[in-house]
Amino acid sequence: MRRRYLALKVDCEEPLESRVLSDAIWNAVLRLFGEVGASQAGLYLVRFDSETRVGILRCHHNTLPMVRAAVASITKIGDAKAAVHVLRVSGTLKALGRKGAGTVGSKPSFEEKV
Repeated sequence: MRRRYLALKVDCEEPLESRVLSDAIWNAVLRLFGEVGASQAGLYLVRFDSETRVGILRCHHNTLPMVRAAVASITKIGDAKAAVHVLRVSGTLKALGRKGAGTVGSKPSFEEKV
């Protein structure tokens, strides 16, 4: 199955761990599209940097619009107000880096240069 990688930026009032973000994304997909939609999405949080609040989410290519809608619907993570923004989408992690999104961790962040 072909995959898509989404570069995400999280705006949240409180410190955030990758597991909490992953749960919030899964819950958003479940809420909007049910268990069938969630099982078709093939979601996996590849990386998340809690300091920069930038991460990479993987999903199946045919569920990309569904996943983008679910991510945009997130207004709370845990008990804190939050918003999750999709910065870039790519078919490979390497191309995500070439598009200026970089990677999480020791390499450049996803922040776009203005």
